[in-house]
Amino acid sequence: MSDRQTERKNTETTRLSSLFFAFVRIGAFTFGGGYAMLPMLERECVEKTGWVTRDELLDYFAIGQCTPGVIAVNTATFVGKKMRGFWGALCCTAGVVLPSFIIICVLTALLANFAELTPVKYALHGIRVAVGVLILNTVIKLVKEKINEPLGYVLAAAAFLLVALPSTLGWSFRVSPVFVVIGAALIGIVRGLIKRRGGADK
Repeated sequence: MSDRQTERKNTETTRLSSLFFAFVRIGAFTFGGGYAMLPMLERECVEKTGWVTRDELLDYFAIGQCTPGVIAVNTATFVGKKMRGFWGALCCTAGVVLPSFIIICVLTALLANFAELTPVKYALHGIRVAVGVLILNTVIKLVKEKINEPLGYVLAAAAFLLVALPSTLGWSFRVSPVFVVIGAALIGIVRGLIKRRGGADK
């Protein structure tokens, strides 16, 4: 059996309930939004289940950044669509949203009364620090695994200067991450065409 046939068989036999509860776990145990969710998505969808490859997940994540909506929800929809079509996309999207919906409903009723308490402030501060470490860990892994040529380092440095540095220093000049991703994609296309044309000339 070919790899494509094996992948199709695994896709067809993946249960909707498995997709739903996997993304319930991701949604319930991830704090800090879409970027902080990437390690959990990688662990659940790549390492544990093999539903997608690491490259596919990063592609979904990049596309989710450029399309309207929340990155994590868009990524979940892509994974579900690949595995079980429309119903898979619906289950994954519902699964990743449900925990947040329930928790926000509960916190909305409680936080107004307890937000000013010192222990609550300390707890939220600790959560923010942990989320920052998770995002930093993801960035380091991406740099090690995906940037393996000079152009990659140039694009990474340019993205940092245009997006991260102004936000960190509080500058008024800022570039939307959407434009940075689109620009990097266009540069990648141009580079690929030039490289392909150079190979054809040889």
